[in-house]
Amino acid sequence: EKGKGGKGAGRINGHHQENGMENMMLFEVVKVGRSAMQSVVDEWIESYKHDRDVALLDLINFFIQCSGCKGVVSGEMFRNMQNSEIIRRMTEEFDEDSGDYPLTIAGPQWKKFKTSFCEFISVLVRQCQYSIIYDEYMMDTVISLLTGLSDSQVRAFRHTSTLAAMKLMTALVNVALNLSINMDNTQRQYEAERNKMVAKRANDRLELLLQKRKELQENQDEIENMMNAIFKGVFVHRYRDSIAEIRAICIEEIGVWMKLYSDAFLNDSYLKYVGWTMHDKQGEVRLKCLTALQGLYHNRELNARLELFTSRFKDRIVSMTLDKEYDVAVQAIKLLTLVLNSTDEVLTPEDCESVYHLVYSAHRPVAVAAGEFLYKKLFSQREPEEEGAPKRRGRQSPNANLIKTTVFFFLESELHEHAAYLVDSLWECGAELLKDWECMISLLLDDPMPGEEALTDRQETALIEIMLCTVRQAAECHPPVGRGTGKRVMTAKEKKTQLDDRTRITELFAVALPPLLAKYAVDAEKVTNLLQLPQYFDLEIYTTGRLEKHLEALLRQIKEIVEKHTDTEVLESCSKTYHALCNEEFTIFNRVDIARSQLLDELVDKFSRLLEDFLQEGEDADEDDAYQVLSTLKRITAFHNAHDLSGWDLFTSNFKLLNTGIENGDMPEQIVIHSLQCTHYVILWQLAKLSEGSSRKDDMVNLRKQMRAFCMMCQRYLTNVNTAVKEQAFTILCDLLLIFSHQMVSGGREHLEPLVYSPEDSLQSELLSFILNHVFIDQDDDTNSTDGQQDDEAVKIEALHKRRNLLAAYCKLIIYCVVEMRTGADIFKQYMRYYNDYGDIIKETMSKTRQIDKIQCAKTLILSLQQLFNEMLSELGHGFDRSSSAFCGIKELARRFSLTFGLDQVKTRDAIAMLHKDGIEFAFKEPSPQGEGGPPLNLAFLDILSEFSSKLMRQDKRTAFMTFQMALQREDCWLPLISYRNSLQAGGDDDTMSVMSGYSSRGSSVRSKKVKPPAATAGTSAAKRKLPEEESSSGDVWQQSIQTPVMLPSPHLTSTAMRDPKRGRDDSYMGVYTPQHHQTPMDYNRRGTGLMEEDEEPIVEDVMMSSEGRMDDLNEGMDFDTMDIDLPPSKNRRERSELKPDYFDPASIMDESVLGVSMF
Repeated sequence: EKGKGGKGAGRINGHHQENGMENMMLFEVVKVGRSAMQSVVDEWIESYKHDRDVALLDLINFFIQCSGCKGVVSGEMFRNMQNSEIIRRMTEEFDEDSGDYPLTIAGPQWKKFKTSFCEFISVLVRQCQYSIIYDEYMMDTVISLLTGLSDSQVRAFRHTSTLAAMKLMTALVNVALNLSINMDNTQRQYEAERNKMVAKRANDRLELLLQKRKELQENQDEIENMMNAIFKGVFVHRYRDSIAEIRAICIEEIGVWMKLYSDAFLNDSYLKYVGWTMHDKQGEVRLKCLTALQGLYHNRELNARLELFTSRFKDRIVSMTLDKEYDVAVQAIKLLTLVLNSTDEVLTPEDCESVYHLVYSAHRPVAVAAGEFLYKKLFSQREPEEEGAPKRRGRQSPNANLIKTTVFFFLESELHEHAAYLVDSLWECGAELLKDWECMISLLLDDPMPGEEALTDRQETALIEIMLCTVRQAAECHPPVGRGTGKRVMTAKEKKTQLDDRTRITELFAVALPPLLAKYAVDAEKVTNLLQLPQYFDLEIYTTGRLEKHLEALLRQIKEIVEKHTDTEVLESCSKTYHALCNEEFTIFNRVDIARSQLLDELVDKFSRLLEDFLQEGEDADEDDAYQVLSTLKRITAFHNAHDLSGWDLFTSNFKLLNTGIENGDMPEQIVIHSLQCTHYVILWQLAKLSEGSSRKDDMVNLRKQMRAFCMMCQRYLTNVNTAVKEQAFTILCDLLLIFSHQMVSGGREHLEPLVYSPEDSLQSELLSFILNHVFIDQDDDTNSTDGQQDDEAVKIEALHKRRNLLAAYCKLIIYCVVEMRTGADIFKQYMRYYNDYGDIIKETMSKTRQIDKIQCAKTLILSLQQLFNEMLSELGHGFDRSSSAFCGIKELARRFSLTFGLDQVKTRDAIAMLHKDGIEFAFKEPSPQGEGGPPLNLAFLDILSEFSSKLMRQDKRTAFMTFQMALQREDCWLPLISYRNSLQAGGDDDTMSVMSGYSSRGSSVRSKKVKPPAATAGTSAAKRKLPEEESSSGDVWQQSIQTPVMLPSPHLTSTAMRDPKRGRDDSYMGVYTPQHHQTPMDYNRRGTGLMEEDEEPIVEDVMMSSEGRMDDLNEGMDFDTMDIDLPPSKNRRERSELKPDYFDPASIMDESVLGVSMF
C-alpha cells in the first residue's frame, strides 16, 4: 500500500502508471535479491486483500518487466482487454534493439535474478495456499497470462513465462502433496473415530473430520485443475520449443514433479517426455534429462515404477556414455551406476563392457565415473569378515581376490600401457583397495595356499605395474600425464594423507623391494618397474626406522642387476634409482655414493681395458669382444645420463673409438650409436659445470675444442652407410647446434660467449640434405624396418614418429636462427604433399618464423613456390597445361600459405608487399622462349601469385595494378597476367569490401552447412580497416619500380575479362559472402584435398548421437496415456480457454524418429 498516494501517479519507462510504484518496487526487490522474500510476498498479499485488481495488476506488470519489456499494463487495459490483446500491445512496445533480457543479461546485478525470481513465485504460492489460490481469480489470471506469454513469438516473453509457469507448477505440486498427506491423515482419524464403540464415539468430531475431508478434496480438485491447465497449456508446447534453455527448464521441472509427487506423476504418461527428449540435439537439454532421471533412480522405492521406462530407454542411456558433450557422458555413466545399484539384471554384459572401457578415457570426469561403475559391478561384493576374528592380512585378506580381479580386468582390456589410467579411474572410489600394498607384496612373494591358483608370469607383470602406479598416485597426488586438469592446491587433509602414504610406502617397500628384485632379477620388464619404487620413498625413514641393512641389500641387488642386464630401460632405471638415493640432504648419502663410485670405477676400468684390446685387434676382433665393449658402454652411457662422470676421462676413449670407426668403416652400429650418445653427455656435463661459473679458463678452452671436434665427427657420420647411425649423429648435431648457439649467452651467461658455435654453410647444406633424403619419403621407401615387418602398423607408426622427431629437430634450428631462414623453403614446399604426416610441424615453423621476421618469412614462402614451379617446368616443359595436377597443386599450396597470414592486413602489409614484389620479379625474370613479343617463361607464376592478392591492402593493390598499365590481347598465353590484374582489381577501386564485411552482423549469421567457407577470407581484414591515404606509401617495397625485362608490344585493347560487378571479386571471397558455392574456372577444385586448416571455420556438426530409426515403434507396448493429467475435474471451477496453436517447428529440435511418435 506504500506505493499509493501522492507518488502513485507518474510515468515509468515512458508510460503512464495508474497504480503507483508497487510493481516497480516488486521488480526492483526481486532484481536486487537482498530482502527476505517472505516479507515482500506478505506485503503483496495485504495489498491483494485490500484491492485485488490493483495488486493483480502489479503482479502482471511484474511478469512483464521481468521479461525485459518496457511497456506497462494500465488499469484500463487490464479491465477492458483480453490477455491476447494485452500481450500484442506489450509486444509492440518491446525493445527489439537488444536481444538481452533479465534472464540472459550478464553482470553481477543480474547474477541472482533467476534465483530470486523463482523464489518469489514459490513463496507466493506457499503463502497463498490456504485461501487466495482458491478464490478463482488470482490463479486464473496468472495462469492465463503466463500461458499466453509462453505462446508468444518474442523469446523473452516465452522464456520468462515458461520459467514462471514451471516454477508455479512445482509450487502447486508441493501444495497438492501437502493436501494429499492431510487427506490421508484426516481419513485415518475418521476411520479410527468411527471404529470406536458407540458409547465412546464423538459424533461431532466425526462430522468435523468428514467436513474437513470434503474441503480438502475440493481444494485438491482445484489444485489438480490448475496443474492440468499449466501442463497442457505450457509444458506440452514448450518442452519442444526451438530454444534449448526453454526445453531444459521444462525437463528439469518435470523431473522435480515426478520425484516430489511420485504417486501422481511417476508413470509412463510423463516419463515418455523425458525419454523422448534424451534425443535432443542440445547437450544441456540431454543433461537435464539425465539429472532428472538420477533423482528418480536414486530412490529404490521407485524402481518398480521405472521398469518399463528402463527397458524402453536403456539402450539410449548406454549410448549416451559416448556423448560428444563430456558432461552428458559423465551423467549417463552415473545414471547407469544407479540403475546397477537398483538391479543387476537390467544391464547386459555388453552394456557393462561399453562402460568399462571408458576407464581409459583421457577425460578424467568420464574415467572416474566409469571407474565408479566398474567398482560397483566388480568389487562391491566382498567376503564378510567374522566378528571377533583377527584381521586377515596379505594374500589371506578380503582384498586379495579383488586385487586379482583388477589384474584380470587389466589384462583382458588389452591396454597394458595404460595401467596408470586404470588406477586413476578407480582411485576416488577404491583407494582403500588400491593402497593394500601389503596384500600385493604377499601375492608376489608368498607361496599360494593349498587349493589356490598361483599367478601366472603375465599376471605378476601386470600386478607389479599396477602396484607401481598406485604408489605413484599416492605419492604424487595428481592424475597421470594427459589427464591432468592443471595444478590443484592440496588441502591440509590431503597433504597429511600424502605424507602418511609415503611413510607407509617406504616402511613396506624398503623391506620388500630387495627380495622382490632378487626373485625377478632376470625379468627385465618386472625389474624396470620395481626399480622405480625408491623414487617415491621418504629416505629419512631408512635412518629413523633403522632400515640400513635393507638399504645395503637394495644396493647389492641393483649392482647385480647392472651386471646382469644390458637392456637400456633396465640400466636407466638403475641409474635413476641411484640418483634418487644419492640425495645429500639425507644421512644415507655417503653410503650410497660409495657404492655408486665403486660400481662406476669397475665399469670405466673394464671399458678402458676392453676398448684397448678391441682397437688393437682391429679387424681380427670377434663378436664376443664387440659384445663386451658394447654392453659396458651401454652401462656407462645409461649412468652418464643422470650422473656426472667428469672424473673419468670418457671423451678421449670415446672419441678414439669414433675416429677408428670413421677410418675403418666397419665399427658395429650399436657401439657407434652409444659412443656418440656417451660423448654427447660428456660435453653437456662439462657445459653444466661451466654454466655455474665455478670452472677455470682452461676448462672453457678444453670444452670448446672438444665440442667443435665432436661436431665435425658427427658431421662425418652423417654420410655413414647405416641409417640408425646417421639419425643418431643428426639428432645430436641439432641438439648441440641449438645448445651452443647465440641463445646460450642470454640470462646473464655472457661468460659462455667463447663457446658459441655457428654452423658453416657446408654443415647447413648437409643437414638439409639429410632431412630431404630421410624425412620426406614415402612410407614404403622407409627401409629402416627389417624382417618383413614393413606391413606391421606398429612399426610404421614408430618409423613415422622417428621421422617427425628428426624434422622437429631441424625446424628448431630454423626457428632459433641457427641456420638461415631461407633453408626453410625446402621444408615449406612439402606442406601439402606431407600434410598428414608433418603438417602441424611445418605450420608451426611458419608461424614462429613469421614472428621472428615477417618479411624474411614471406620471402621464404615465395621461394618455396618458385622452387616448386621450377621443378614443374623441368619436368613438364614450358608448354605445360595450367590445369595439370602439378600446377593446381602449387596453386593450392599458395592458397594455404595465404591463409596462414590471418586477417590483420596492417601487421602483414610489408611482408605481403615484398612477397608480391619477389613473385612479379620471378615471373618476368626469364625472357620468352618464343622470342621478342612473347610472354616471359615464368609468366604463369602470376596465376599462383594471385592467391595472395586478397591479402594486399587496397592502396598496395592499386600500386601493383599500376605496374601493368598496358593493353593486352586476350590470348591464352597472357591469361595469367590478366588473371593477376583482375585479382588486384577485386575490391581495389571501391568500398564494396567494407560493405561485404557486414556478414558478421546478426542477420547473416546463418551459413549454409553444405559449403565450407575458406578460413582466412580475402576481404575481411581490408573491410575492417580503411587506412588513411598517407599510409598508402607502404613499405618502401613498392617504391622500387619493377622493371620487366621484356618489352611488351601495345596492340589494341580487346578485352580485359572484366566480370559482372556482382561477381567481380576474387574467387576466394565466394565461400564467405554468398551462401551458394560458385565453381569458377580458377577454382581447380580447391576443396578436394580433404585437408582441414586451423584457419578455416569448421561446419557446425550435429551433436545428436542417435541415428534415424533408433526410436521406431517407441510406443509399442508402452501403453501411454494422453497428455491429460489423469485427475478428477473440479465441479466448482470454470473451464479455462483453449490455447493457440504452437508457432514453432519442432523439426529443428528433434530427430524425425522422435517426432514420428504419436504424442497426443
